[in-house]
Amino acid sequence: MMRGWLIALCLVFAVPQAQAGDRDWVSSWATAVMPMEGDNALPPGEAGPVTIRQTMRLSVGGTRIRLRVSNRHGRQPLRVDGVRVALASAAGAASGTPGTERVATFAGERAFTVPAGADYWSDPVALAVKPLAHVAVAIDLAERPELATGHPGARTTTHIGKAADAVKVVRWYHLSGIDVDSPGSSAIALLGDSITDGYGVVPDSDGRWTDYLAQRLAADPATRDLAIANFGIGGNRLLLDGLGPNAMARLDRDVLLLPGVEQVVVMIGVNDLGTLTREQPVSEAEHRQLVARMIAGYRQIATRARAAGVRVIGATIMPYGGSEYYHPDRLNEADRQALNAFIRAPGNFDAVIDMDAAMRDPAKPTHLRKALDSGDGLHPSNAGYRAMAAAVPLAVFEDAAR
Repeated sequence: MMRGWLIALCLVFAVPQAQAGDRDWVSSWATAVMPMEGDNALPPGEAGPVTIRQTMRLSVGGTRIRLRVSNRHGRQPLRVDGVRVALASAAGAASGTPGTERVATFAGERAFTVPAGADYWSDPVALAVKPLAHVAVAIDLAERPELATGHPGARTTTHIGKAADAVKVVRWYHLSGIDVDSPGSSAIALLGDSITDGYGVVPDSDGRWTDYLAQRLAADPATRDLAIANFGIGGNRLLLDGLGPNAMARLDRDVLLLPGVEQVVVMIGVNDLGTLTREQPVSEAEHRQLVARMIAGYRQIATRARAAGVRVIGATIMPYGGSEYYHPDRLNEADRQALNAFIRAPGNFDAVIDMDAAMRDPAKPTHLRKALDSGDGLHPSNAGYRAMAAAVPLAVFEDAAR
């Protein structure tokens, strides 16, 4: 009987320890995945096996990593012959650094099959990574999938096929996240559109505003344990599907289920505003209805995030008055001002990042500052992305970090 009590007592203390170890995992890199169709599809090639070699830049470091292979949008099971990971010298590298390659296993096996609609996590991989390190991941597929899962806006070169004649594309395939074993760290998810996704960034330059923000966080002792997970999608909207599911639909899976997430920055809405009148003007009543629906959407995000224990930070919508794509008028600008007033109002979000104030032209507040404009009136230039990152007061995150 005494032996039975001792076993039970050991189990009581063993379970919390295992759970605490699970909590040490934090997402150091992640991306929003979608069906890869049309120009984004996996390049055609010979039938049979194919290798996809791609690189990602982590945000925080750790002693071990684990990989998330995704078949979220696949129509059939994804057969994987193997996954290898290594340190990489830079973004877009064709291979990993010699001597650092590791084989990732999944439930102890090198080969595995991911069901349609699912993600699979690897077993922990003993690979020490530093903050802001690049890693190279090679995925050996048993056959080309009919519909790949991935992210079109990688801004990073991926190599598909044999090294000698690999096809180079600027997209990611079948990898949705990389976690690190990093006790004391937590993740900030960025829920956004093409501006967060880094539209216009030179491939392999790590030039998104979130990349520059990750550098600032890593350099500050008060925030160096904060990871960045970029869930920007070009053309994405708060309420309606565009390129990829709408932000409301992807909140749970992209953000709230993210390992180690404690904060989310919400910077989305310009595409909702712009598409309302892109084809033709609409009535003032329709403008009011859109603003009301968007505010309701923001409230839903805040409520659901807080219920999950995630701190929610609102970022104001930047001016786009110079956009020839959306050609906004005074009513569109009034909509933007109304939404920004809501975002800035105390209590609607737990904190605010005023990107509008940082990026607008003081002489023409409906437009981006010329020096920060890529030239299309909507997306920032490289200097603009740097300015966005510099405009974030790190104190917004420091309280949560402590």
